[in-house]
Formats: sequence, structure tokens, C-alpha cells
Amino acid sequence: MNNKNILLLLSLSASFFIQSSYAASYSERLVNAAIERTFHKVRYDGSYHRIGFPYGDVPQNIGVCTDVIIRAYRKLGIDLQERVNDDMKHRFFEYPSFRKWGMLHTDPNIDHRRVPNLRAFFAKNAINFPISYNANDYRPGDIVTWDVTPSLPHIGIVTNILSPDNKRPLIAHNIGKGPQLEDMLFKLKITGHYRYLPS
Repeated sequence: MNNKNILLLLSLSASFFIQSSYAASYSERLVNAAIERTFHKVRYDGSYHRIGFPYGDVPQNIGVCTDVIIRAYRKLGIDLQERVNDDMKHRFFEYPSFRKWGMLHTDPNIDHRRVPNLRAFFAKNAINFPISYNANDYRPGDIVTWDVTPSLPHIGIVTNILSPDNKRPLIAHNIGKGPQLEDMLFKLKITGHYRYLPS
């Protein structure tokens, strides 16, 4: 192997190490932010509110499942309200807003707070994984979506805390009782598995 190939190999190895370290650090911070959300008293309330933009939020004492995700990412300086809104402006009809709610334009007050819209955003902008019921396929910081019923979607964040039997990671989510950590990864029909680590 000549010197150029050795240098190229070293450069690629260093780049891989830096990217891997960044992903691990990012995931850890996201998980910590998601777990921190479970210490807040939040009443489940998905009603429509006019909020600021960017970094707009509903009152801190209310929220739904999507708000756990939004607020966790904001701790890392990532505003899903702005990112979803920007993405929707460029490909509005790839989102379900028109066919599901009859909307004809973006609405930064609510778009990012709807699970189907987050699914469309992550499908385009995150790493997508096949649906799996093997716990080893899920990493801390991964985003998972489910169907509670065919018309009621749900979303949560995989954490680094294991179930009492050490077989499944607990999920940070809000399914009606405020943000909680629960062993529910495989209790509902999984509809999406994403890893969103924006640079």
C-alpha cells in the first residue's frame, strides 16, 4: 500500500470516528432532554393555539406526544417548527395536510405538532429503518411512531433506560397522562422508525 492510500485510509478512519462520536454525543443529549421532559407536569391538550415563529410553543403546562419530541430537540437548538414549516413550503403535497385536513397552505401554529406531518418530515430528512420488533434494532435517541388506533397516531423517543426485565428500552412519550417513561415499544403497531441527527 502506497503513502497516498495510507493517508486516505487514515483520513476516512478519522472522519468515521468523528461522525460516530458526534452521533453518540448527540443521541445522548437528545435522550437526556427527552427524559428531562418527564419531570414536567403537563396536561394532555392538543387544542389549536396561535404561537410565535420560530421557536413558538404552546403553554408549558399543556402538550401532546409531538410536544415531547419538539421540546427535546429544542434543548439541542433544533427547532422542528421551523424545519417542518420550511420543508412543507418546498413539498407541501408530499405532506398529508391537504388530503387529511383539507389545508391548502402551511400553518406554523400546528403543522409540526401533528404526528403524520412529523412522519413525512422524518421520512425525507432522517435515517429510516425497517419496521422491526427486535429491541436490538433500536438505539437511544431514535424516533418511533405507532398507531394507537388506525386514526390515532403516536410518537416517542427511545431512551437508554431498559425495561425491568432488561429486554427493551423505555420510551419517553405522552399518551394522555403527561410525559412519561414507559415500557411500551412493542405494545402498539409500529408505523415508523427514524434517526434524526441533523448537522
